[in-house]
Amino acid sequence: MKAKIEINLKEGILDPQGKAIHHALESLGFNGIHEVRTGKLIEIALDGHDRQEAGNLVKEACEKLLANSVIEKYTFSIVENSTL
Repeated sequence: MKAKIEINLKEGILDPQGKAIHHALESLGFNGIHEVRTGKLIEIALDGHDRQEAGNLVKEACEKLLANSVIEKYTFSIVENSTL
């Protein structure tokens, strides 16, 4: 199995990297882009867990290490294919 975890800043949290990317896109002539928000995508290969056990493991990893719950939110999905 593998887990795909998406971590983004919560609404209302300033995103200086997103602002810098937005400014750079505008300066390169990309018009019509209203806002840019950045985030992280983490993929984890999991050994022989059932779907619920894998979900519990990933949730615990997110809450203890991968996501800062004060400023970030996360979502994840578990898929059967173990190749990343």
